[in-house]
Amino acid sequence: MKVHYDEEVDVLYLKLSDEEPDGVIEIMEGVNIDTTDDGRLTGIEILKASNKMNLDTILSYTLDLDQNVLKKIA
Repeated sequence: MKVHYDEEVDVLYLKLSDEEPDGVIEIMEGVNIDTTDDGRLTGIEILKASNKMNLDTILSYTLDLDQNVLKKIA
């Protein structure tokens, strides 16, 4: 998944797939789901994103690493 936020126009886009969407479904005002003809999700677009969610949550991340894997690398 790739996350892109355009602060200038306040749009958040979550890219879920490298497939090109064939259509868009508006699930609520300003929230659109990109889909393929066979119903696979390719992306989520959120207009006026800062009014709909806490952007700090989606634009930050934590990385949980399996300690057993780290021990094997070391």
